[in-house]
Amino acid sequence: MTVDLRSDTVTKPTPGMLEAMWSAKVGDDVFGEDETINTLEQKAAAMFGMEAGLFCPSGTMTNQIAIKCFTQPLDELIADQTAHVYRYEGGGIAFNSGVSTRLLDGYRGIITPEMIEPEINAENIHYPHTSLVVLENTVNKGGGSCYTLDNIAPIAQLCQAKGLKLHLDGARVFNALAHTGDKALDYGQYFDGISVCLSKGLGAPVGSVLLADKATIKYARRIRKVLGGGMRQAGFLAAAAIYALDHHVDRLKIDHAHARILSEELGKQSWVANVMPVETNIVLFDTVEPAAIVLAKLAAKGIKASDTAKHRIRFVTHLDVHADQVEYVVKVLSSEF
Repeated sequence: MTVDLRSDTVTKPTPGMLEAMWSAKVGDDVFGEDETINTLEQKAAAMFGMEAGLFCPSGTMTNQIAIKCFTQPLDELIADQTAHVYRYEGGGIAFNSGVSTRLLDGYRGIITPEMIEPEINAENIHYPHTSLVVLENTVNKGGGSCYTLDNIAPIAQLCQAKGLKLHLDGARVFNALAHTGDKALDYGQYFDGISVCLSKGLGAPVGSVLLADKATIKYARRIRKVLGGGMRQAGFLAAAAIYALDHHVDRLKIDHAHARILSEELGKQSWVANVMPVETNIVLFDTVEPAAIVLAKLAAKGIKASDTAKHRIRFVTHLDVHADQVEYVVKVLSSEF
């Protein structure tokens, strides 16, 4: 048996999703004529209480477009030191927007108004102009840790009071919603931009949607064009995303339950030094031996995983990890592998 726990990006389209893709009505999206993309953008915006949306190939692109929309060169944004926009987007903040980054040390990637406020620069020619705060939900490097709306509201209030924009890297925002019980519709009142990834837990093959007001999305569409993100007849991909929003949101709790099962078993093992708390579909654990050695042993048993540090391994559950596969992994973990 092979079980792929490397990431929730490894999922394959389901039969229903493939059927939806096959029957999609498409047009030239750069001309605004792909009705399936238009439907997806409107649907996603309505779900989160935002005015408009923009379909892009990746979450990196939606994040980078948002940063470009909400900043000017010589500005500075504030984010946690584990933030995807800082660590895993190829230096795009500096390259695309000419913006510096002020990094905070949040708890499992979760930052607070008390952390943010002292780092907002005064107006002084020696300092970059602070213009944007970026949150990530869930936090990848935090082991799938979540912001609740109660956490977000005071950050939004601070940003409004200080004249800052607030963007959400919602790479796994539906996982966060499944855990917290918050409503997607309530997010729009707090954020100037929201990036919603469709190719992780929701299982679509490609794409993210940037949500914002109409004026921002109009400008964002121009930036997407400059970055090479105009995809023409991409409605086939948008159809998969619509199917995912309609059919794969409620089932995310299954992935969370599977992650908890794996976490509980890992906590029993002498070769595991520590397991981070599990809230959603990501399990981070520290190993006594170097992670590379443990990964090789797991691979020999057909279990694929990834390391995030010399002694840290990540498991990610998703819609292509089924109950019998979780049972198999538990059996392997409890054996002398």
